[in-house]
Amino acid sequence: MKDDTNFIKGRGAQFNPHNRFQKNEVELDAVENAETQYIMGYPKTIVNKVESPDIYASYSMNPYQGCEHGCIYCYARNSHEYWGYSAGQDFENKIIIKQNAPQLLEDFFNKKNYKPAIIMLSGNTDCYQPIERKMKITRGLLEVLVKYRHPVGMITKNSLITRDIDLLKELAANDLVHVTISLTTLSEELRRKMEPRASSFHNRLKIVEELSKEGIPVGVLMGPMIPSLNSHEIPEILKAAAAAGANYAGMVPVRLQGAIGGIFEDWITKTFPDRAQKVMNQIRDMHDGELSSSRYQQKMKGNGKMAEQLFALFKVSHKKYFRERESHTLRTDLFRVPDKGGQLSMEF
Repeated sequence: MKDDTNFIKGRGAQFNPHNRFQKNEVELDAVENAETQYIMGYPKTIVNKVESPDIYASYSMNPYQGCEHGCIYCYARNSHEYWGYSAGQDFENKIIIKQNAPQLLEDFFNKKNYKPAIIMLSGNTDCYQPIERKMKITRGLLEVLVKYRHPVGMITKNSLITRDIDLLKELAANDLVHVTISLTTLSEELRRKMEPRASSFHNRLKIVEELSKEGIPVGVLMGPMIPSLNSHEIPEILKAAAAAGANYAGMVPVRLQGAIGGIFEDWITKTFPDRAQKVMNQIRDMHDGELSSSRYQQKMKGNGKMAEQLFALFKVSHKKYFRERESHTLRTDLFRVPDKGGQLSMEF
């Protein structure tokens, strides 16, 4: 049974680990720190070059920094340290809003030598987290993408994406978008503990169904799969995703780099004390005795017997449920830059 002593409900991380870039450490009151704070930011750029060969996109952009979904395993937690915050509770309740993101994207597209390439929205934190309902920055970015006929890949675990079906249909009509829904479990009990403020798995399957019916290419990513926690669900998740209309599926084993290792271990010890040590040992088994690998090609797959077992189960299940389905190729040849009068003046 879970020990509720000092357990902050509705949050993933239960403490703030020290920021490796700061000499001094500040302890915050747990109750006060549980309230979400929104911080207005005005970055100079919004599009980032992707250097990793493990990522298919050439660029990424993130309208928010930090994520209120609070997924305990999230690899983006470490990026919060660059902004002067902790990867723990701060990541979930200090959300930076990049309100000028749509204009920055237009500026990027208008650079003289820009050549269109796939942009990932979002590659770091969820572009449809709760504050998007009010701010509509992601919708603004989609409007720019429609205007310039630019390809985009999207990943989210929030049902708010269905609000923007009108824009997604415009992009899909020209093979300019595909959407990936993060789906990690079919157990609401586990989902509430592991991803406390994200959409339910029922609603995520509804997203797949709705987008598929509208002709919008949509798939699922089972990431991360965690041994002895959700890894046994691989066949059933693939079956449910295929039934909902997903046309592709992928899987990523868990890796806990940087501060995330301590955050996750604290969480699982408090939440699943009966299997915590087993889970941690199996994660290390996938990464040469560590909690994560930083080597390209390997860090997204892991190695060792446990990783092999996960991918063997995925391969068999994928073949069973996704045999006749394929991922979608996006076009880059339709890109246009409108002139000041709104007419399309340039083509590549």
